[in-house]
Amino acid sequence: MKWLYVLLSLAVAIALSVFNPMPEMAQSASGCDKAYPDFCIPPAPPDLNCKDVRPNKNFRVLPPDPHGFDRDKDGIGCER
Repeated sequence: MKWLYVLLSLAVAIALSVFNPMPEMAQSASGCDKAYPDFCIPPAPPDLNCKDVRPNKNFRVLPPDPHGFDRDKDGIGCER
């Protein structure tokens, strides 16, 4: 059952990236970290935790993941 949850999470993340209104260049220029392309998360420091980016969860995380949202390294942040 977990594989279904991961598959659905990835499908949502891909859909969000297709309809992302803010291109990558604009994200980096606006103070958003490129490791989190689905919405704007500021770069570290300070170090943020999942509770700091609520209600967002199950979002794409690209290396190097400076905030450590993707603890299990599956490309999805704040899964729990």
